[in-house]
Amino acid sequence: MITKIKNKFKSEDNKRLLSNFISLSVLQGVNYILPLITLPYLVRVLGVEYFGLLAFATATIAYFNIITDYGFNLTATKEISVYREDKEKIVEIFSSVMTIKFILMLLSFVLLSVLVFSFEKFSTHWEIYYYTFGMVVGQVLFPIWFFQGMEKMKYITYLNILSKTIFTVAVFIFVQEQNDFYMVPIFTSLGFVIVGIWSLVLIKKDFDIFFNIQSLKTIKYYFKDGWDVFVSRIFVSLYTTTNMFLLGLFTNNVVVGYYSIAERIINAVGGLFIPANQAIYPYMAKLNQINKEKFSMFVKNIGFSYLSVSFFLFFLLYAFGKNIIELIVGTNDINIQSIYFILIFTIITIPFGPLFTQVLIIQKQNKEFNKIVRNTFLFNILIAPVMIYFLEAKGLAITVILSQILVITLCLKTLQQGFKNARV
Repeated sequence: MITKIKNKFKSEDNKRLLSNFISLSVLQGVNYILPLITLPYLVRVLGVEYFGLLAFATATIAYFNIITDYGFNLTATKEISVYREDKEKIVEIFSSVMTIKFILMLLSFVLLSVLVFSFEKFSTHWEIYYYTFGMVVGQVLFPIWFFQGMEKMKYITYLNILSKTIFTVAVFIFVQEQNDFYMVPIFTSLGFVIVGIWSLVLIKKDFDIFFNIQSLKTIKYYFKDGWDVFVSRIFVSLYTTTNMFLLGLFTNNVVVGYYSIAERIINAVGGLFIPANQAIYPYMAKLNQINKEKFSMFVKNIGFSYLSVSFFLFFLLYAFGKNIIELIVGTNDINIQSIYFILIFTIITIPFGPLFTQVLIIQKQNKEFNKIVRNTFLFNILIAPVMIYFLEAKGLAITVILSQILVITLCLKTLQQGFKNARV
């Protein structure tokens, strides 16, 4: 048995895949622990209302993260993975993508300014939105897609741990009372920006990759290449981020706070699937080029593994839900409980969204995926306002579950057809 396991990981690809998975698992462990340390502290110090305000600001800024990402975390990762041995091509990809992202960041800043000074809902705490926008700057500077494509996940691990550590330590030192709430987005953004700058230094030092001004024709090519994924990400954002945004518009910061606390607990556990999805994406992209039948079998095996783990986590969260809420928040608030025990069902669906997205992109089914998320968005946008109006946060939780079930069902149907066509 031991010999069989050793042989399985003899090849360079399998060793790299295992190394990347371990690195990303360590990262997700830190991502899991540190937020759970700061969450109860922030809820106690800031109160539910100001915690909700920060959650609403983060939801607003998330739109600009989607704009600046432009789908490059999928398309650029794939390109880097395919051409990783061609330094000249890597420089071209890196330079073009960074140029586009900086232009989109400037556009996003202008759009944020128009939003903040046009509506009272945003102008009341205008500085919070600008402080939070630093996260966008940091995300632009930190080319995760480069390290993923090169399958050097340890860099992502080290840099993200640095970012989270800076934020966590700063929060406990400087955020001492409710009036310090504005410092939270400052420290979050500062962590992202420092890590972003340091990542660019490492890319030059360890990979000898540098920024080189590209022709307009080349930039247009990469802009066009990312368009379909960008459109699909916009629709995904509209039925995820927009939900929190709508909740803030139709209710108040206290309700947003209750929902955000419950969602963060669920997402902290659901995030355990992130390392696997990130590690297997470049591997799947290469496997699909080499052997489509093995690629199909790999996807099915991963899917069954995810299903088993997600059901196990669901039962754990259900059985110890009240204890978890009391441990994290410090009180067994009935408002948080009612939302938590609805959102808990998303643990079963969480891992499949990213997995199916990656498989559809690898199979070049971008347009089909766009159609799926567009239909899901239309379904979501029709029922979300009504559900929020009558049931507030609980209505939004139900909407999220129904939307996730719909998108996964549509993805499965499309994937089955794609695998069937590949065998013909």
